[in-house]
Amino acid sequence: MSDDELFRQQMQDVQRLKVSPKVALKSQRATDDTLKQRRAAAQAITEQDTNFLSADHIDPVGPLDVLDFRRDGVQHGVYKNLRLGKYNIDARLDLHRMTVEQARSALFQFIRDCIEHDIRCALITHGKGEGREQPALLKSCVANWLPCIDEVLAFHSAQKHHGASGATYILLKKSERKRQENWEKHSKRQ
Repeated sequence: MSDDELFRQQMQDVQRLKVSPKVALKSQRATDDTLKQRRAAAQAITEQDTNFLSADHIDPVGPLDVLDFRRDGVQHGVYKNLRLGKYNIDARLDLHRMTVEQARSALFQFIRDCIEHDIRCALITHGKGEGREQPALLKSCVANWLPCIDEVLAFHSAQKHHGASGATYILLKKSERKRQENWEKHSKRQ
């Protein structure tokens, strides 16, 4: 018996399936419920966390370590005044008793709010974490997160009357509006 004859013998009791030529389509018009779901999904996407600060790998710092950072271009005298606490502190953030995730969100939002309100110098109180299981955890997080934020020009541990090594001064970039005002102010002198 050939392969063709064997195949026909095996297939002789097979019957064709009946297939409907039409496909049932739903109405193209969206219902009110569908529209509400789409709006809610779109709103959820826009409200997603845009916070890029990561808590995955944090280099530890000691409870009494001095935090210091300065971007290229920040003048020595400006940094010295920040370090000595000579600038007016326009905003404060207290991270005490927060979890790392809460502190991450609070710090990110705080910096955004400062930029939005043209604040140049702020104070972040994070504590030293002495006597804890993980000493200086929030301090370590702040030390690792601040350099990642482009708007932060410099930071330094605070003076004793502002919290010493349990707090940090930060210097933020000027907004474009403030930069223009400053330019106009100084160009009128000439």
